Amino acid sequence: MTGEPPPFAVSVLFADGHEEPIEATCFAFTEQVSTEDGGRFRVLLDVTCRAAAPIDAGLRVELRLGPTDDPGWLVPGVFYRENRVPGCTTPFPRFTTAKPDPALLESDTWHLRADRCATPAVFGWDRTGGAALVTTERSPLGQSGVGFAMAGTCPVLRLHFPYREEPVVYDGSPQPRPADVPGHRWTPGETATLCFDVYRLGPDRHDYTGVLRDVHRRTAPADLGAVPWVSVAEAADLAAWGLYRWHYRPDPPVLLETAAFDRHALGERGDRPAMHVSWLSGAPYAAALLRHGRRRGNAEYVAAAGAVLDHIAGNLAPAGTFWAQWTAAGGWGAGWTPDPKRLHARTLGEAALFLLRAAVAERGAGRPRPEWESAVRSNLDVACAGQREDGAFGSAYHAADGSVLDWAGTAGMAWIPALVEAATAWHEPRYLVAARRAGYAYLPAVENEFLHGAPEDVDLAPTSEDGYLAVLGYLALSEHDGAPRWLAAAGRAADWTLTFRYTYDVAFPPHTLLGAYGFRSRGADQASPANQHLHSYGLICVPELFRLGTRTQDEYYLASARENLACFRQFVARADGDFNAYRGMVSERFYQTACYQPKGMLLTLSHAWCVGVLLHACEAAIEGGFADD
Repeated sequence: MTGEPPPFAVSVLFADGHEEPIEATCFAFTEQVSTEDGGRFRVLLDVTCRAAAPIDAGLRVELRLGPTDDPGWLVPGVFYRENRVPGCTTPFPRFTTAKPDPALLESDTWHLRADRCATPAVFGWDRTGGAALVTTERSPLGQSGVGFAMAGTCPVLRLHFPYREEPVVYDGSPQPRPADVPGHRWTPGETATLCFDVYRLGPDRHDYTGVLRDVHRRTAPADLGAVPWVSVAEAADLAAWGLYRWHYRPDPPVLLETAAFDRHALGERGDRPAMHVSWLSGAPYAAALLRHGRRRGNAEYVAAAGAVLDHIAGNLAPAGTFWAQWTAAGGWGAGWTPDPKRLHARTLGEAALFLLRAAVAERGAGRPRPEWESAVRSNLDVACAGQREDGAFGSAYHAADGSVLDWAGTAGMAWIPALVEAATAWHEPRYLVAARRAGYAYLPAVENEFLHGAPEDVDLAPTSEDGYLAVLGYLALSEHDGAPRWLAAAGRAADWTLTFRYTYDVAFPPHTLLGAYGFRSRGADQASPANQHLHSYGLICVPELFRLGTRTQDEYYLASARENLACFRQFVARADGDFNAYRGMVSERFYQTACYQPKGMLLTLSHAWCVGVLLHACEAAIEGGFADD
């Protein structure tokens, strides 16, 4: 990445909709291009309005690549290749050139506001190489924007000042909203300086990681310790209390998925009387509470956590797997899938992993839990029985007989770490064989930079949660086998996962809750292109990201793990009334863009999984010695 930057053009977008090259308008401009460390070309664009009267207009920077039939779009956190694959039932923006219908959130052109992006950047490739444009969330003209289009067979990368959202706006609902195309009111003689970066990329689609690493490095906070509200130990104590006080119910023993902040007005009517066995609640968080209770000598926590895990292990579906979800109204059932007999692989595999870890820890301390081990073994045996010849696991299973109902997506990766750890704990070579076969089966998806289908609620969308599964699985294989191929896959999976991680602090309006409390978004993850809000589920693999960074001596992974843990030691309620919550409560959603709720709002529900992943990461940091305070 040396020499001259890829050529780019600047144009003016007027309020009446027409576009002109900037040199043909009433705007004068100068540009300065410098080559910086990391191979980027830094551009400073000084634009001056020469009109005789105020004028409404925006600016577009455009970079055109050569012909291709696969531009490989990447807008970190919000757009991945075509983004929504055919057959995905969840509506969200999709790229297609085959008769796109904007009413169905389809287009061959997408322009997006920058705060939707984990890094305000857009990447694309032609047949010989690629390029990236990178900017900041805001400029002197307001909220910035990124975008892309196909000009015939040529990919076009774009930046907008101020942002434009076209052809329609996605706000989290199935119905698109009209385009949002604000301009800037220029006064005669006004000058604005715009900054952006241009990167020339090679043909390897994984080159995006060099750009994101460069952005991450040069925007590192001066004092990460100023971000968290509480220490790791304090966060663990608060989260344990929150999980026990607000989410645990003893009859039957469950961790309720949500608890409303407003207990007086809503009481239990605002709570969700249900428990998934993992994902939204269940085994991972009961295991974390058990771990904390053992460390702190809290018998109430230990008893509650053990009872929840007993309840999960003692109520298997006829097929021999866990059920996905318990509800007060219907007992054990299939969870959020539309078919009452369809069990999601990720939900089952993740529950098996964390119940196994709890069982191994208890046995190691002289407190064997044979019923937990038996339940895990039963689940793994169903997964192995249905493993495809190429090594892939099903994405969904029939609750009655364990037959595979669906192979689409990569949710089956959730079985890999459970199988590896079970093989080690129980000296079961067949589990390791199955895990290795699956590792090979899912390698093409990792190498093609597209993982999808992990959560129950967004069908086949690409999500940050898919990346967490891949990191867990390939690091487990790497640590067991020591094979370079697995370590490389774990690194590649981590790089893809970190495309969802915010590299900057969103500028929240000061009148909003997040603005008033000074929430720092760097280190948080976009949930997915379908669910455009910040969430904390990345804490589920903080220990693995630390171990990966240690093994590879890669500061990018270590810093990213520290930032993730620091970020979500904000907004854990320190006392009753803190941000209108009760002590130990943690919200699921931080609204950083125009999706679901106005920017700067906070979902006023405590979620068991949000409290639980924080507790899990803090306990791992304390035990592993990588707490940053």
